[in-house]
Amino acid sequence: MNSEHALRLLRCALVPFLLLAAPASRAAEPEAYPSRPIRLVIPFPPGGSNDVVGRVVATQLGERLGRAVVVDNRGGAGGVIGTENVAKSAPDGYTLLFISTAFPASSALHKLSYDPLKAFVPVALIAAGPNVLAVNPGLPVNSVQELIALAKSKPGALNMASAGVGSFQHLGSELFRSMAGIDIVTVQYKGGGPAMTDVIAGNAQIIVGSLVQTLPQIRAGRLKALGVGGPKRSPTLPEVPTISEAGVPGYEAINWWGIVAPAGTPQPIVARLNAEITALQQTPELQKRFQAEAVEAVRMEPAEFGRFIEAEGVKWGRVIKAAGIKSE
Repeated sequence: MNSEHALRLLRCALVPFLLLAAPASRAAEPEAYPSRPIRLVIPFPPGGSNDVVGRVVATQLGERLGRAVVVDNRGGAGGVIGTENVAKSAPDGYTLLFISTAFPASSALHKLSYDPLKAFVPVALIAAGPNVLAVNPGLPVNSVQELIALAKSKPGALNMASAGVGSFQHLGSELFRSMAGIDIVTVQYKGGGPAMTDVIAGNAQIIVGSLVQTLPQIRAGRLKALGVGGPKRSPTLPEVPTISEAGVPGYEAINWWGIVAPAGTPQPIVARLNAEITALQQTPELQKRFQAEAVEAVRMEPAEFGRFIEAEGVKWGRVIKAAGIKSE
């Protein structure tokens, strides 16, 4: 048998094996992402700023991905319960966590079963917006200075509703209380929605919450806005001064929202999600919705977002220490 004939026989012998191997090779290829619905855990109850912004993003991101992004509200412990749930989830891109300022601050307050910086991989920063100091309309004050004067005349008599220990509402509230030098009682709720509801009902008098959450109630006259926590007045409430210019110089509290995934989530999936969120941020539809909600889209690459989260943990950790905030 010459070498040419042997080569032909070898090729013929390989054909059945190649035919058998082809389907196996295709089967081994990773499935296109996403191939099923994605769960977006919001670690706070419905009605708060995380829920408002998270649901807007979930709906529109699902439309871009061609798969539903299903919101799963898991409130409690200032966001820790829902966050822990995601930390233990499979790193496959089908369970994501919607985070805010409370996420990096949690390690300074709670004994956690996870490390916020190691248990998750950053995906994308989405938006940011200021808080607002608002009161029940029945409270006889019409400015920040009048509120401070009332609180000083009645130490410990006024209640300030908070979304839970370590939440953005709590941090912004304590920052205001300490900088204003007043004695008011902070009442903790299981989320921003329940906290706001109790202020509207008159069971508490004050709320320092995200503007995105309180804006509809302010416009409806159910809450009275006294000051916003941004460095400048909000275009949505131009008549309301900043808290800094209204009586507490230097006060500033900006909340932000983003998405992270369990550590170990494949980099191509993280990159795909970041790209889709970036494209979503540039759509007129989302920009118009954010503008109406007093929120501004903010873009960051995953690595930059990771550094931002770490810096936020340091910043708010100092506030927690200075204010003497303790976990309950």
